[in-house]
Amino acid sequence: MNIRSNTLLLGIASAALLASCNKSERTPENPGNFIIAVTPAASTGVADYLLTASSLDTGRISTAGQGVEQDGTYRYYVTHNNKFFSLLYGQGNPGAVTTYNILDGKLNKLSNFQTETVQAFAPVDDDLLIMKISRNITNPFASWYRINTNSLQIESEGQISTSAPSANGELAHFSWIKQVGNKVFAPYFSIKACCGASFETAYPDSAWVAVYSYPDMQLEKVIKDNRTSFIGRYFVNGLGETENGDVYAFSASVAMTDGALSSTKQSAIVKIPANTTEFDQSYFFDIEAASGGYSISDWFYVGRNKFIVLLNTADEKGPYAAGKTVGIVNVVDKTFKKVTGIPAATDIKSITSLNNYSPQDGRFGYVGVNLVSGVGYIYKIDANNATGTQGLRVDGGTITAINHLN
Repeated sequence: MNIRSNTLLLGIASAALLASCNKSERTPENPGNFIIAVTPAASTGVADYLLTASSLDTGRISTAGQGVEQDGTYRYYVTHNNKFFSLLYGQGNPGAVTTYNILDGKLNKLSNFQTETVQAFAPVDDDLLIMKISRNITNPFASWYRINTNSLQIESEGQISTSAPSANGELAHFSWIKQVGNKVFAPYFSIKACCGASFETAYPDSAWVAVYSYPDMQLEKVIKDNRTSFIGRYFVNGLGETENGDVYAFSASVAMTDGALSSTKQSAIVKIPANTTEFDQSYFFDIEAASGGYSISDWFYVGRNKFIVLLNTADEKGPYAAGKTVGIVNVVDKTFKKVTGIPAATDIKSITSLNNYSPQDGRFGYVGVNLVSGVGYIYKIDANNATGTQGLRVDGGTITAINHLN
């Protein structure tokens, strides 16, 4: 076992001793199996609070005297193996991974350990695969760590080249990672990684997905398509898998060159058929044409070929711009519907983008809508009729994630 794994074990042991006396963990006002991450209303340097709820459809919760405070700002979340993982983005410094389950409607800390700050993470088999990605041309590697979600130990780690997938003099910066079958798909954008323009590219009109074996993370091939720009966005999962194993990928078309948007391609959805590692050249869904000029910034799957999408107008479009308009796309029928029943985009401060919840029933999904007024609500989106219904009210901060444990 290596030094990092030994450090992990010490972190787990320390967390077990401290969990019962951590003053930041208070009895929840609304115990339940839904976990809502909220950033308290403050200007800078505030940590998220994790609140619980028994329902997303009704009720009211608040950060006032409630919730489990997280250590440090910029936390990101993922659930796997009926555990909730809270990851600290350390902005170049070491991060942390805190693990919880739910007991009697209350968050119960299982472990807390330090790791590298990571830019991509995903459930793979029984593991949580996390990845720290360099954007320095003199250090063209991404470090990966495989955390077993049963033992809560780092099972293995390694490095992969970020110059090998692109093979064009630029680096592959993975926008996200996702398990597909027994492989790991890693969509990426090509970046110059020099001259103060690390996220710019000379190749704005191509989409790529690197395919890796698992668990040894060996590069097997790169899937390429020139009909749209790169897949996803920075820290945004642009891949979604339907029940039959087909993988769909969206492009926001937000590549940058010389400080400006440079892709000539439309925001679109492309397809990798089940059990293949090639883009289907017969499939292309032009989102801008279908929606009347909107582009996708984020999405999540609700089942039965339907995705809830966040959208930007042409004026709002940008590499880090999360949309404030909600729509429904059916990737098989190639249909688009704009959702009604939620506040106007001008009244919205932000909508949760990375962590939204769906029971995967093919109909319903939930998004956090943070209003300019300072109040937040969970909205229930009906993908069948493209309507939104106001649900749980959240006071005292900005909703950043919605998760669920059994």
